[in-house]
Amino acid sequence: MMGRKYREQANFFYEFRLDYMIPKRHLLRRINVFVTSVLGDLREQLGPFYSAIGRPSIDPELLIRMLIVGYCFGIRSERKLCEEVKLHLAYRWFCRLDLNDAIPHHSTFSENRLNRFHESDILRQNADDQTPADPSLLRIIARAHHIQARLIQNPKLSVHDIAREEQVSAAYLYTLLRLPWLAPDITTAIVNGRKPPQLTAQTLMRLTPRLPANWAEQRKLLGFR
Repeated sequence: MMGRKYREQANFFYEFRLDYMIPKRHLLRRINVFVTSVLGDLREQLGPFYSAIGRPSIDPELLIRMLIVGYCFGIRSERKLCEEVKLHLAYRWFCRLDLNDAIPHHSTFSENRLNRFHESDILRQNADDQTPADPSLLRIIARAHHIQARLIQNPKLSVHDIAREEQVSAAYLYTLLRLPWLAPDITTAIVNGRKPPQLTAQTLMRLTPRLPANWAEQRKLLGFR
C-alpha cells in the first residue's frame, strides 16, 4: 500500500546542532584540524594590513576558509562560492558559520585578495619552499583530534568504547589523546613539512607519554628550536 506523510502542524522549535549533520569522514571534517592549526596566527600576520580605526572587517579566517572550500570542491567563481556556502551545511560548518549567519558578499574576496592577502603574501607563504609533510605524522595527529572530538561530542562515549570499536588497546588511545595538546606551532610545523628530520611517527608516539605540558619543553623534547 502506498504510504503518505501526514503533517498536521509544523514544530515551533527545533533542536539542531550543525556539527551532528556532518559525517565523521567528510573531507572538510578531516582537514579542519590542520586548517585550524595553520590559521592559528592568521590575525597576527594580517594585523599590520588593517586599520586600527573604523568599522570591523569581515573575519579574514572566514574568507580563507571559504576559499579553501572553493579549492577543495572546484568552485572557481566567488559568486558561486558564496551561494554554495549559503546552502551547504558542511561548508557552513567548516567556515564556522551558524545557520543564521550572513555570507560575505562576493566582492569582498576580490578586495582582500588583491589588497591585504596579496600584500601580506598570506596565500603563498606556506606553499613556497616547502617540503612535503610526513603522511604518517599527519595521520596520527588527525586521528588524535578526531577521537578527542568524538569524546567531547558524546559524553557517554568512553576511550574503552572507541578502543573496542577500532580494535586497539585503550592504552594506545590514551597516548594518542595527548597529541591534541601539542604546542600550536609544533602542529603547524608538522602540517607544513617543517619538522625536525629525526621526528617520525614512531618517534612521536614513543615520546608522547613523556610529553610535558609546557610548550617550550615540548619543543626541546621533540627537537624543535
